[in-house]
Amino acid sequence: MSKIIRWGILGAGSIAKKFAADLQHVQNAKLVAVGSRTQENADAFANLFSIEKRYSSYLQLVEDKDIDIIYIATPHILHHENTLMCLQHHKAVLCEKPFAINQKQVMEMIQLAKEKKIFLMEALWSRFLPHFIKLKEIVAQGMIGEVTALQANFGFKTSADSNKRLTEIELGGGTLLDIGIYNIFFALHILGNPDDMEVAMVPNASGADEQCAITFHYHNGAVAQLFSTFKADIPIDLQIFGTKGNIKLTQRFYEPSCTIQFSTDGGKNYELIEVEKTKGIGYEYEAQHATDCLLTGKMESDLMTFEESLVLIQLLDQVRAKGGLAYPQD
Repeated sequence: MSKIIRWGILGAGSIAKKFAADLQHVQNAKLVAVGSRTQENADAFANLFSIEKRYSSYLQLVEDKDIDIIYIATPHILHHENTLMCLQHHKAVLCEKPFAINQKQVMEMIQLAKEKKIFLMEALWSRFLPHFIKLKEIVAQGMIGEVTALQANFGFKTSADSNKRLTEIELGGGTLLDIGIYNIFFALHILGNPDDMEVAMVPNASGADEQCAITFHYHNGAVAQLFSTFKADIPIDLQIFGTKGNIKLTQRFYEPSCTIQFSTDGGKNYELIEVEKTKGIGYEYEAQHATDCLLTGKMESDLMTFEESLVLIQLLDQVRAKGGLAYPQD
């Protein structure tokens, strides 16, 4: 009989619940424990998913010898600390995006994982979704010719009173690390690292970016225009333009609910490109990949590599530097 990878979840918020729900669709995986900051929260979460072990502290969770891997679902500023704690207790880690606040923290996490010879991966779920993989295939096959431009928009209204995790700079708040990261991630995969950039950020009262406009420039003349905002509800879509046609990812381009549309006549007519439908919300793909990596003894993913996470956080740091945004953790 195949080995079962035993999962623990660190954090009991909304993303943790989505991940827990999707683990039921993952082969050779079982959710065995959850850790929260209070027993009440841990019990409530565990009761939702029939989890046997429920801990009132993160340390108790990582000290459980019956857990193989831990999914970290805490706020941005805790990812570095929580990951190091897990690795020190010989627990493999799947850490929610962003991997950490800055490049220095990410490098420390990767270095410790290598030293301990323990699996570590950034949980940027879009990387593993069927429509993202299909999108990369379409571009690589030259269906739209040479890519000349990319546009990505992601925004919704929020306020300091509604969710401090999103708006307070002390908590790593702002659009960049929460939603702008998707714009940048897609641009990286389609066009690569930019040769130059322009960045304009509008800070909120705490100093976090509530709006961020980015333009990436490439040596071949290609351009990526990326916009994220917490000031307005805007279409969350992405378009890629090429010399032979263009691709449109419809509403919520970063998740599996979107569709891929292909046009060769400047957008007058679109052909729908079919992709695999997810069984759950979409988190099952990254969870399955991490599970398979552990079953085959891998220390690093071959899809979301350490290098890929480093390139992403380096670019995020460069964008912040251009936009004049610094976190207390820097």
